[in-house]
Amino acid sequence: MHKISLKDWVVLLTIIPTTLIGLGVAGYFSYSRYVELEEFLTLRSQSIIEPIAIASADPIINKDREKLRHLIGFAHRSHANIVKSIAVFTKDNQIFVTSAYHGDTNVMRIKAGKNIPQNTHLEKLDNYLIFRTPIIDESHQVKNLEELKGNPTIVGYIAMQIDRDKIKYRQQSQFLIAFSIVIFGSLLSAIFAFQLIKNVTRPVTSMVNAVDRIREGKLESRVSGQLIGELNFLKNGINAMAQSLGDYHDEMQRSIDQATIDLRESLEQFEIQNVELDISKRKAQDANRVKSEFLANMSHELRTPLNGVIGFTRQVLKTPLSETQRDYLQTIERSANSLLAIINDILDFSKLDADKMIIENIPFSLRDSVEETLTLLAPIAHQKNLELSLRIAQQLPDFLIGDAMRIKQVIINLANNAIKFTEKGLVSIDIDSEHIDEKLAVFKITVTDTGIGMNSEQQKSIFEAFGQADKSITRLYGGTGLGLVISQRLAREMHGDIGFITEENRGSTFWFSFQCEVNPLPMTSMLNTKALADKNILYYEPITHSRMATSEILASWKMKVTPVTSLEQFSNALAQNNCYDFALIGHDVTPSALTDLKKLIASVKPQISAIHLAINSNSPNLQEALIANGAVSCLSKPITPSRLCKVLLPQPAHGVKLLPEVVSKKIPIKVLAVDDNDANLKLIKALLLEQVSEVITASNGQEAVTLCQNEKFALIFMDIQMPVMDGVTALKAIRSNTFNEDTAIIAVTAHALSSEKEKLLVEGFDSYITKPLDETMLRHTLYEYGNLELFAPRPDEASSDDKLSQDSDILPRAETTPEVIDVISPEPVQAEANPYDFGSIEVINWSLALQRTGNNSELAKEMLDGLLQSLPETKVNIEYALNNQDTERLKTLIHKLNGACCYTGVPNLGKITHQIETALKNGENAEALEPEFFEFFEHLDKVLHQAPQTLKILSES
Repeated sequence: MHKISLKDWVVLLTIIPTTLIGLGVAGYFSYSRYVELEEFLTLRSQSIIEPIAIASADPIINKDREKLRHLIGFAHRSHANIVKSIAVFTKDNQIFVTSAYHGDTNVMRIKAGKNIPQNTHLEKLDNYLIFRTPIIDESHQVKNLEELKGNPTIVGYIAMQIDRDKIKYRQQSQFLIAFSIVIFGSLLSAIFAFQLIKNVTRPVTSMVNAVDRIREGKLESRVSGQLIGELNFLKNGINAMAQSLGDYHDEMQRSIDQATIDLRESLEQFEIQNVELDISKRKAQDANRVKSEFLANMSHELRTPLNGVIGFTRQVLKTPLSETQRDYLQTIERSANSLLAIINDILDFSKLDADKMIIENIPFSLRDSVEETLTLLAPIAHQKNLELSLRIAQQLPDFLIGDAMRIKQVIINLANNAIKFTEKGLVSIDIDSEHIDEKLAVFKITVTDTGIGMNSEQQKSIFEAFGQADKSITRLYGGTGLGLVISQRLAREMHGDIGFITEENRGSTFWFSFQCEVNPLPMTSMLNTKALADKNILYYEPITHSRMATSEILASWKMKVTPVTSLEQFSNALAQNNCYDFALIGHDVTPSALTDLKKLIASVKPQISAIHLAINSNSPNLQEALIANGAVSCLSKPITPSRLCKVLLPQPAHGVKLLPEVVSKKIPIKVLAVDDNDANLKLIKALLLEQVSEVITASNGQEAVTLCQNEKFALIFMDIQMPVMDGVTALKAIRSNTFNEDTAIIAVTAHALSSEKEKLLVEGFDSYITKPLDETMLRHTLYEYGNLELFAPRPDEASSDDKLSQDSDILPRAETTPEVIDVISPEPVQAEANPYDFGSIEVINWSLALQRTGNNSELAKEMLDGLLQSLPETKVNIEYALNNQDTERLKTLIHKLNGACCYTGVPNLGKITHQIETALKNGENAEALEPEFFEFFEHLDKVLHQAPQTLKILSES
């Protein structure tokens, strides 16, 4: 917005008001004078014409033209300055006499059709005024006065033409004079205004400029000159202010110089301190690295003997022992397991603390994972006679992609704490969703107990590492205090959160959420519960949560459920309905309750033959005793859908189960597999042939490019490190000039750091999978990148039962247990065990080998034999590369061996090989890895020693 200057204000407040006032006054008086002149002219004209009209009556009556001409001529001459012409008209509007014979009498004559006015009438023309006055005969005899007034006798009229030029001239002169005076006054006001501007605004402007210069830092600026009045005081004030600011600036500059000197000295001290801090930081980092290495090595070294202790303890427990010896050994096993759990917690915490915890994305079944977890926890709850209940919302998807092991770890931590701090009552687990769409799902798992709870002070430190609610609880309940800290960090790593609600002596509710991808592929067998539809089941369960959870499962199978909460309701239901197909009884197993349960079975047996029990115990002896008393089955709580379906469904003869697996279909596509290792190539071909109709193989990148130039593939699995042409070069060649420029290419590598995986995607690979190949991941990759929809049954397809009945050749595949040959080395070996699997890992794990080859025993034998044949040469080559410090050759040999170990069930050798490859890729030299190579050659010799024996046993079996 434009600001008005002082100069403008002076102009506005002086010249403009003066001009406006002058214009107003001049206009007013000019207009008044104009009106006065008009009135004067009119009155003068009337004073001339009306006497003439009176005097003209007799001459016009007597038709005395000469007298009348003499009269009007005299009047014309007497007023010649304004009168232009005078004319006398008769009654019939004819000219009688005129004072100017050359005048325009037609202008003065009354227009035809109009009457003679009875009074003086004025008509205005452009430059003239026409006055018309009637000539009245007053001597004419009338009957009365009213007649004279109403209808006077008019004998003619006089018209007089008045010239307005002189009046107009005087009027215009008046206007000119008035406005000249206004202009003169305005000019005079402007002169004074500009004089004021000169004496006031210019000094003010100079002072403003001086202030601006002072504000910009030019403190030597001053306002000069002798000013008038208050302006001179203002000038002196500004100059004094500038002087003060200059003095202050000089003082401040001196202070700044001194502060700069002090700061420079301080910076020198800080530099010295920074050097010292940097040295301290490096020492701390070295100490932290040493601590981390010590922690990792100690956990590694501790788990090795602990695995041996646990393994041999279990072996001894299988032999005949006295009760005292068995009790001692079981105590040793429990203590060792607890110690191993603590070590695993510390290792997990150190990984999380160093941001090295990797959250996997692997297909898994939610319900199967939760059931496996509760199978581990149930015995602990049963020992304390606690009710352990699980409720999973029926609408939740079951097939997911995420880190099942970490999800189970958090569940175990929360549920184990709930069991630990609950002496009696209930521990319930609820699984529901916060968000579900086609691709992602956010789950919420809630663990509620009726234990001791926490007060407000304890709640503040619940998520602190190496601490619990207070010291007394630590002494009473034990533990490292890392469980909740690890759970919290794992939940956040899985894009979720964790929280709790608790009240002292009233129990606690812990919850955690996590995010997973929804897997569109079915992973496990679907429960076939059609045979249970419309079946009646009487369900007795006094615990509300357990009753609701199991009732929802039964209702989802379309069974007719009658839930009861007391034995009285149970008896009434039996009395009202004798057509129940099943009875499901949830009961306690205390000594007194066990007697009541046996009596209940005996009383119900005559009415319902199929009685199934659910108890808080996993004791085989107790379950067999209850079955001997008349129960068809006895389940250990919590009740899960798979176990409940298994006992409710009738088992047909010949061992054919009604839980059919999804019959796999081979996809009619052609896939290319590329790998330089013959054994690996054979394995990937075998695994792919189980799922696709045709597999073409190539042993190096050049062969793959040649094949791609001649035929089209639906999918390509490409190894990275290969002779002749590596995988990345082959990828670029295939993309540039083959029939497969749009074909999805999947990188297959035995070892890839996170940075290398990202690099592979940048190079152009659509995805990557790591060795050993997992059948589920392989199936998922085929589905995702082959754009296939042949994995899951379509909605319009018949169910498994219908297909079985329609096609007798298609039968459910019987469940097979892979052949397991445990070969235990003479010395205990170290293993990266699952935190909740305390079994030892052997030199050669045949069950693992079978798992890696899709339960193909012949292929597993062939691959183990191939590894055995290649190990002597590999050992010699690695020793040669070590002696010559050939790091690149060493990387190639170790990478190739790592790929071979992935499929041959040699976990110890595979693990140390993987560690060495990781270290080499991270830039460590061979000399720094001398301890790892000692361990590597030790495990290699063990495999060379043990493998022939294993192969011999396998050949004879």
